[in-house]
Amino acid sequence: MSRAEKVTVVYFFSIPRKAIAFAFLRMATDRGRARKFTGISFAKLLGTGSGKTFTPRDADMGRWGLLVVIDRSQLDSFDKSQIISGWRKKSTSEFRVILSPISSHGLWSKSNPFDFTTTLSKPDAQIAAITRARIKWMKNFIFWKSVPPVVLDLHANSGLIAALGIGEAPLGLQGTFSLWRSATALREFAYKGAAHQKAIEQTASVGWYSEELFARFEVLEQRGEISAKSAR
Repeated sequence: MSRAEKVTVVYFFSIPRKAIAFAFLRMATDRGRARKFTGISFAKLLGTGSGKTFTPRDADMGRWGLLVVIDRSQLDSFDKSQIISGWRKKSTSEFRVILSPISSHGLWSKSNPFDFTTTLSKPDAQIAAITRARIKWMKNFIFWKSVPPVVLDLHANSGLIAALGIGEAPLGLQGTFSLWRSATALREFAYKGAAHQKAIEQTASVGWYSEELFARFEVLEQRGEISAKSAR
């Protein structure tokens, strides 16, 4: 299977309060099940949040995520699998986006799962960005103090469609998923925003992370709607 035939797929499921126990159970079991699914080379179960402070108070117990890197030929089978159908039965809404990586730098769990990058096929395509970091424990408090200005800049940007905090754990393994109107809009935020530039400088000087990754993707297809808050 060639690298170009892989895609990255992200699901977000909104669930009612009565299904929270189900979500915690599936967080513990579905990652292993997904990794064993034919065609999947990388899988992560994700909690979500507002991403405003990257502390536990951001957590949104009403929305949960799943990210996989999968052979395109196996996507329909996975979308109909017990893994997805189980979440679908409990959810009040579902968002799915199929992505093609156009750049990826860094590591996630000691590898770069999005190293099959391609060029942007349409200049006006929507863009998704995923950031992920393993924050050094002793740096958490410094990190939390530095995040708010960047978040305010992010959410005030007219080119942003939606942004969520994502996490593999309540502390230390956190990131963002954001959806942008165009590659130009994302570049302007990344390279012209004063708060974002300051955060980049602090990352180098303070050394918050023991591992980090930043990836950009062309949106190939999306189903459902995504918003800053989950449906309750």
